[in-house]
Amino acid sequence: MSLPRRSYDPRRVCLFPMPQLPAFIQTNKRSFGIYLSGALFALGWWFFLDACIISSLTLKPPRDPSLPFEPPATHISFADWVPGLCATIGMIVVNLIDKQHLTEAGGTFSFGGGSGGGFSGDSVQWRARLFLFVGFALLAGGLAGSITVLTVKYLVADLPQGFEYYGVANVVQNSGIMLSTVLLWISQNTESDFEYNLTL
Repeated sequence: MSLPRRSYDPRRVCLFPMPQLPAFIQTNKRSFGIYLSGALFALGWWFFLDACIISSLTLKPPRDPSLPFEPPATHISFADWVPGLCATIGMIVVNLIDKQHLTEAGGTFSFGGGSGGGFSGDSVQWRARLFLFVGFALLAGGLAGSITVLTVKYLVADLPQGFEYYGVANVVQNSGIMLSTVLLWISQNTESDFEYNLTL
């Protein structure tokens, strides 16, 4: 049994066609990707800072000393901050790398203009790839650390209902930072409509 030609195209990979992007996004893909990346980064930090504010407010005793005050079972500490800071540093490291150095085989790196020196003549490609690896390792370590903090501090421990939000906000933060980094990397590698490569 074969399908009619109008409903089947042998070049298609998926059975259902993906929807077309609107025209204003197709013409400004790079700018749209960069803005969306920034929004994901801000949203991730917003979730975590929201959890930090809630945690800080639960630590404060009431102004009226006659009211009963019971300190919370747990609160956000420095251990909760470390994964997000690692992921943010990883995002900075990944996006500071010049993408051309990753594919250049003959690039050289030297300090100063002299012919001698410790690093003159060395390939820059392996250094760029090393920094890229370190950046993505920091991102992955941040995400793994946030999942570990969620599991060990908030899920395994016998805590009252509601405290797991602190750990979930940490995982959402690191996931947003990682997605933001990947989206920014892809957006920066796409050429803008107004960029022209002129070679003589």
